[in-house]
Amino acid sequence: MSTSVLYDAPGPKTRRNSTIASVVGALAIIGLLAWVYFILASPRVNANGAEQPGMFDPSRTDILADPEVWGAFGRGVIATLQMAGSAAVLAIVVGILFSFGRTAASKWVRYPTSILLEFFRGMPLLLLIFFVFLLFSTGGYWAGVLGLAIYNGAIIGEALRAGISSLPKGQREAGLSVGLTSLQTRFIIEFPQAFRQMLPIILAQLVVLLKDTSLAYVVAYPELSRTIKELQNFYGSRYLFTLFAVGLVIYLVMNVSLSYIARYIAKKSGPKLGTITPAVPKVPGAEGTRAITIPRPGTEGRERNEGDRLR
Repeated sequence: MSTSVLYDAPGPKTRRNSTIASVVGALAIIGLLAWVYFILASPRVNANGAEQPGMFDPSRTDILADPEVWGAFGRGVIATLQMAGSAAVLAIVVGILFSFGRTAASKWVRYPTSILLEFFRGMPLLLLIFFVFLLFSTGGYWAGVLGLAIYNGAIIGEALRAGISSLPKGQREAGLSVGLTSLQTRFIIEFPQAFRQMLPIILAQLVVLLKDTSLAYVVAYPELSRTIKELQNFYGSRYLFTLFAVGLVIYLVMNVSLSYIARYIAKKSGPKLGTITPAVPKVPGAEGTRAITIPRPGTEGRERNEGDRLR
């Protein structure tokens, strides 16, 4: 039976095939996870021919009982969040400047901005951080912050430019018609709408920025991934899997939390839609009147007889 004008409800055969595919897919995922666990838990032989215990052996996880390990992880998380927070603010500022330059009326502003934007978007982030570190002789912190801000700012700027270009031309014409200058129209009318429209993309890029802080290891900044490497150098490669597993969980917690906050902000900042009750037009002079029922021809006697019978 059809339930929509666009598609029909799945029949018994389609539902059966869908159930079979779901079961097969679930079994395949369970089998893959079991295989990965078996590979990691199995003993292995190192380069010297000595047999080493599996990755889940208690001798590989006893490092987690050392408070110094968790203190190092905490310092790495704080350093990562500090770099990500500063770079996020600067990236939004750089993105706004890029978007205004890309949409400027003067070609002497628009063309150089476009060249710079494409250059920074096409340059690998790792090389950009290292380039800033060598060119400006900054410390690891500012090299990472500036590299992340410029790279992600270029992407945010292109998103804002697309948001401004997608607005109806009447928005700009309306601002100019009431006496606003071109720059005032851009700031007061166009940019707020474009920023709200592109906010989900901007927040998603900030999540990527948080993950990209791990590339600051190239300039010896003590963020989380470099902290893991230093712990591995200090305690030995025996604990490499344990340290990376803990780091993976920490990164997942930070990124999932930031993604949830981003979705919450995007939802709350969107347009508020309410229930619209259509107004019923009133006919002038119809107050206090009653509907008049006109019987059909030939039904007067029948209605009278039915009334007498009821009485």
